[in-house]
Amino acid sequence: MSEHFDVALSVEKRKIREPVRNADEVHLRSVDLNLLTVFDAVMQVQNITRAAESLGMSQPAVSNAVARLKVMFNDELFMRYGRGIQPTHRACQLFGPIRQALQLVQNELPGSGFNPMTSERSFDIVVSSPLDIRLTARLFAQVKERAENVQLLMGSAVNSGISRELRYQEKDFLISYNMLEGDDFICEPLFNDEFVLAVAKDHPRIKNSVTNQQLLFEQHAIVSLEQFSSLSKSYYENSEFSRCVAYQGTDMSSVLSLVSKTELVAIAPRWLAEEYAELLGLSVVNLMNMEKQRTCYLIWHNTSERDRGHQWMKSVLIEFGSQF
Repeated sequence: MSEHFDVALSVEKRKIREPVRNADEVHLRSVDLNLLTVFDAVMQVQNITRAAESLGMSQPAVSNAVARLKVMFNDELFMRYGRGIQPTHRACQLFGPIRQALQLVQNELPGSGFNPMTSERSFDIVVSSPLDIRLTARLFAQVKERAENVQLLMGSAVNSGISRELRYQEKDFLISYNMLEGDDFICEPLFNDEFVLAVAKDHPRIKNSVTNQQLLFEQHAIVSLEQFSSLSKSYYENSEFSRCVAYQGTDMSSVLSLVSKTELVAIAPRWLAEEYAELLGLSVVNLMNMEKQRTCYLIWHNTSERDRGHQWMKSVLIEFGSQF
């Protein structure tokens, strides 16, 4: 009896020491992890043919990989949409974690480090208007000084698609007064700008300063509120000043040009109003009872966090912002 008990106890102890092999562990071993690189490529371009070209694979091979991915995740993942495909909600949920995992592995491969002195990588940065006037030329010069062969692709057009472009790394960074909503976007403050009122030099009613009450009796020129990145939104959207809007322009430069020729007024960054003051004949007036400080943000999607090249460019941009 004692002998049988000792054997049984020994078996039980061995069971405790041995790792439990659950179904998930076995399933992971059977997965072709190369499929994840296909998923990443298809998500970025949302087109089977272009994904195949970027991967150096045939179109049937990529289509077959997508079919296997659908089985793996028990989801359609991609639906036909026009000439391309559109990811399902499940595919969008998977994209961030898979991209970060792939980037983590890529960072550990031999020769995968980012060297700014030798890299010829391109970074696509969007600088919303009118910040592009102030920042673009100086940023080109600073990056050229740091890394001669690194290329910048820059533009100022910001639309509702910017969230998608950052998420799928069609754009690397956004610099804007307006933050993007969502926990997956990181908004790093770069610097603060002071906003003022710009008026014509011979404006009959406004001189050195102006109150909110006075502004309610003036006609305002603004950057169109229909523009996704309009810097006028924070002052005029859902505000009592919305009834004062007489003109909506495409950009702040055209707004200030009109203000210089009329009795219209415009709220603008001090640096821009002062830059155009002598050229256009403007007066720069202090705002009294209104938010004068606006923060400029550097914005990116958290799927880029593991990318060493992205980390380098981020550090350059943050240092660049500290100069203002």
